[in-house]
Amino acid sequence: MRTGVKNCSPLLIGTEAVERVHKFTYLGSVVSETGGSEEDIASWIAKPRATFAQLRPVWQSQKLTRRIKLKIFGSNVKSVLLYGCETWKVTKDISRQNQVFVNRPLHRILGIYWPENFSNLELLEKCHESPIDSQIKRRKWRWIGHTLRREPDHIPKQALDWNPQGKRKRGRPRQTWRRSVLAEAASIGMTWSEVKAEAQDRSRWRTSVDALCPI
Repeated sequence: MRTGVKNCSPLLIGTEAVERVHKFTYLGSVVSETGGSEEDIASWIAKPRATFAQLRPVWQSQKLTRRIKLKIFGSNVKSVLLYGCETWKVTKDISRQNQVFVNRPLHRILGIYWPENFSNLELLEKCHESPIDSQIKRRKWRWIGHTLRREPDHIPKQALDWNPQGKRKRGRPRQTWRRSVLAEAASIGMTWSEVKAEAQDRSRWRTSVDALCPI
């Protein structure tokens, strides 16, 4: 789909112009011109939903305990949902969509149907689950620590410090993944330099992650 953007220099690979599009799919992820995660996550939720449906005999089985079913849900369904979540720019709407998706299968596994009802907090406690936004946040900071301990020429590590040049448009700065990371670090009194130093010690880093992502 063409964007209709005018007065822009064409992007060339050799002598061939690359078509401008609103979004495209690369390695299973949706890359959009807005730089957000909304489109990617909307398409991604369909995959764990299909996986959950394929495992219907497991959820209906009377021979498997609830504990085993929850483990299967975590390893086969939730792992698909959260694939690559370490680099999501999480918003309230994204957290809500993911939590709604997780809650529905949990109701089925527990055999809870209308008009019987549990609050979200009661449901998570009964399944020994933490809110999905907390899980995403913890996975993100674990990944950041792992990446910061890599060799200096490791591309993801270099990307964490990359500062693109240029001028932005007027108005309020758009929330980005990096800005959210810096804000979360500042919430426990850490600068980005302190984050990089702390990550080199695994034991200290685990303590920092626990402070950033309390269970």
